[in-house]
Amino acid sequence: MTTRILFVCLGNICRSPTAEGVFTALAEQAGVAVDIDSAGTGGWHVGDPPDARAQAEAARRGYDISGLRARQARAKDFECFDLILAMDRANHAALERMRPAGNETPVRLFLDYADSPRDEVPDPYYEGGFDLVLDLIEQASRGLLEQIAR
Repeated sequence: MTTRILFVCLGNICRSPTAEGVFTALAEQAGVAVDIDSAGTGGWHVGDPPDARAQAEAARRGYDISGLRARQARAKDFECFDLILAMDRANHAALERMRPAGNETPVRLFLDYADSPRDEVPDPYYEGGFDLVLDLIEQASRGLLEQIAR
């Protein structure tokens, strides 16, 4: 059975497309069937590729996210995915506000799956730290894959 997962950050140009690319690659390597997408709670970057800095850091580690394009999260996503993973508490709250009445799709923080003292993936758009973001995403992706494989 294929697990359907949506990764969500604010603009869908840094953290969530990185998570989409990393998780997709690691799942393929592990032979785990998944259907992955990413979105942003905001619509400023719809149709844009991932931030050039995110692409560069991902490429340094062997992940190609250049073909991804930003989209905005929508209420229908709650019907289309088995699990929705937010990069931080603000995006988690935004997702909960758009949740359709009666929907029970789990919305969790992505770093719930990492062995890390952090609970949020920091937004590198203004502050940088794309290497740290990739470290956290790789760690959480491995933890999530372990849980799915069980």
